[in-house]
Amino acid sequence: MVVSDVQSVIAEAGQEGEIISKISRKANLSYDEAMGKCGKLAKAGLVYSVHNDKNRFFAITEKGIQFFQEFQKFNELVRSLNLFHAIRI
Repeated sequence: MVVSDVQSVIAEAGQEGEIISKISRKANLSYDEAMGKCGKLAKAGLVYSVHNDKNRFFAITEKGIQFFQEFQKFNELVRSLNLFHAIRI
């Protein structure tokens, strides 16, 4: 569930976004792995990338917020049915 971990970190940061180094640290990934996961989320339209002079930020889109909320509901359902270990997401 690494991609969902990355999306969770970005969602927590909200519309302001989160710098990639913090995303990698919070999701327990290398910088390159975090960039790859963020790239996949960006291609899906769930996050977008913003650059400033020093850092690269990723922020969640409206589509990403909706997806994240539905994904959380799904995870809660899986846990309530005690199927968490039976399903690999």
